[in-house]
Amino acid sequence: MNRILRKLFTLSVTALLLMPVTSCFPVKGGKEAEKISHEYYLVTKVVDGDTFVIDDGSKKGARVRLIGVDTPESRKTGRKEIGYYGKEAKDFMTNLILNKRVRLEYDVNKYDQYMRILAYAYLEDGTFINEYLVESGYAMVMTFPPNVKYSELFLKKQQEARIKNRGLWGKTVETKIEFK
Repeated sequence: MNRILRKLFTLSVTALLLMPVTSCFPVKGGKEAEKISHEYYLVTKVVDGDTFVIDDGSKKGARVRLIGVDTPESRKTGRKEIGYYGKEAKDFMTNLILNKRVRLEYDVNKYDQYMRILAYAYLEDGTFINEYLVESGYAMVMTFPPNVKYSELFLKKQQEARIKNRGLWGKTVETKIEFK
């Protein structure tokens, strides 16, 4: 559990440091921009538990990063290690959305500093993916102002998941203590 708490602390500090950077990417089209897409996109790849690729007609597709949630890393990249429960979160997301169609809803910023689309995502059956990940215990709440539209909902669902020991909240981290 200490690793999870450390990660939450690190994410909170990171969020504060990135706040000015993430808030300088406006939604294309300003206030007139459409916040909810009525179009559905095929999910062609799941990168990890909170990022996936959609077929937007381009050669590579577009990367989508879910707003308001964070899952542990599922692969080692650069300075990031594989996170506790990361592979389970990716597997859960893969089973949930790969080769299915999703609709995107945007908040204040449409892109992050890596030019990924920031979105709330919905399956065709109406499942709110961001919320479902948190309430199932596969994601933790992570908000970057000004994209906070559903932050209170996500916090409520995270608290419920913790109380009911769902997903990563139900797993215990074994620590090995050696005495000499």
